[in-house]
Formats: sequence, C-alpha cells, structure tokens
Amino acid sequence: MAKFVVVALVVGLVLWLMFGRRGRAGSPSPTPRRRGPEDMITCAHCGVHLPRSEALVAAGRAYCSEAHRDAGPRVDG
Repeated sequence: MAKFVVVALVVGLVLWLMFGRRGRAGSPSPTPRRRGPEDMITCAHCGVHLPRSEALVAAGRAYCSEAHRDAGPRVDG
C-alpha cells in the first residue's frame, strides 16, 4: 500500500510540474502566430528568392545581404 501512495505522489508531482505552471507570470509566452503569405522577391545580384520583409533595398532594387547590396546588381556578360 505504501508503494502505491509513493508512486501516486511521484506521478502527481510530475504532472503538476508539466502542466500546473501554465499561465503563471514566469512561464514563457506562447509562440507568435505567423501572418499570411508574404511576397517573395529576387535578389538583384544572385537571383535568390527571399521574403520581402527580409530584403535589403537600395536604389529601388532588392538584395539578400549587405555584401550583395554593396556589390550592386549582377552584370551578365
């Protein structure tokens, strides 16, 4: 009988630690929800596609990184 009480207490403690702390001030906030689909654009230097919010824009052209923005648009030839 004593074993059953100890096992029940341990299971109860584990469940309380897993689920009992939700909603308290110290708990992490829930993950933010994603917004709807985002426009994809092409880097003017390398041609990679990336979300508009992550692009760096210079002189009306979008780039995927500072290095490509500094290098400028790709010149074919």
